[in-house]
Amino acid sequence: MSRIHTSVTGRRLVKRGTAGLAVLLLAGALAACGSAAAGGSAGSITLYSGQHEQTTQSLVDAFEQQTGIQVNVRYNDEDSFADEIVAEASHPIADVFYTENSPVLEYLQTQGLLAPVDASTLAKTASKYNSPQGDWVGVSARVSVLIYNPSLISESQLPTSVLQLANPQYKGKLAFAAGETDFQPVVTSVARTYGDAKATTWLEGIKANAGSHIYPDNETIADEVNRGAVAFGVVNQYYWYRMKAELGASNLHSKITYFAPHDPGYVVDVSGAGILKSSKNKADAQKFLAFIVSKQGQEIIARSTSYEYPLDDGVTTTAPETPFADLRPNPISIADLGDGSTAISLLRQAGLL
Repeated sequence: MSRIHTSVTGRRLVKRGTAGLAVLLLAGALAACGSAAAGGSAGSITLYSGQHEQTTQSLVDAFEQQTGIQVNVRYNDEDSFADEIVAEASHPIADVFYTENSPVLEYLQTQGLLAPVDASTLAKTASKYNSPQGDWVGVSARVSVLIYNPSLISESQLPTSVLQLANPQYKGKLAFAAGETDFQPVVTSVARTYGDAKATTWLEGIKANAGSHIYPDNETIADEVNRGAVAFGVVNQYYWYRMKAELGASNLHSKITYFAPHDPGYVVDVSGAGILKSSKNKADAQKFLAFIVSKQGQEIIARSTSYEYPLDDGVTTTAPETPFADLRPNPISIADLGDGSTAISLLRQAGLL
């Protein structure tokens, strides 16, 4: 039985730790038809991927060709997978979990569900981008930006601080995706900088400003800004580069810019991968993690159409974007970003989830 590939464009937050009946039933069904892949002989691993399909598949194809190890890939949004992994504790399916953002990996780490990553693999990525506990490895990165339509708002009129998004002058002009896991790190960054109370007030302000422009995902924000339905929004940079590549220069009516250097809205977030403690194929799973942070794996990411930043210092993206070393984000650490629970709580308090 193969899992239906769900869209990876709408990464919705779900209620972690309280997986519903549907998730439990799905986990049981997958266990019935997928246990051989998860617990079978060496030479096969099951990968749960919340990452972009094109990037994941390119890495998987190259890894299989190099090692002969078969990778059974299942795609879904990362928070749904996190709940499934918790629900599958008594009948494990996945060997490796590959995500777009670090908080969901930190969540599983706090639940004691991840195995230590080989030290030689962790050493391939700068320690500040890895699990503080060594239970997952950073693979690639992205940075939050403002996407705007110059025909509706000039760059000089845009906010330079994330707190300014709540200013009444932007009422009806702002778009954001409250349910995107990509938005969690920005909320956490604001809360860590200014405190939960101010972060809640800020969320209430941007909710009022956005009105009907609270969208399900970053792709929708990029599309709506580009076609002139809303003036500007908050996304990660690679959504704009992907749109530019897909539409062509003649159909591109938007631009991107950054918040002021070190502003809490200027956040670098890390995509990572970890091995499930319950995996029966840990040796092969470790090989997969080692591959995706190797020079070959990082070059694949650099050339992919996901337009993320590889984390190997010696590999640079082929996209004509700001070099990773030149970014000036808020110096919030992976540990400070945590497991996303603070962001989810604050978003709920503001009535955004």
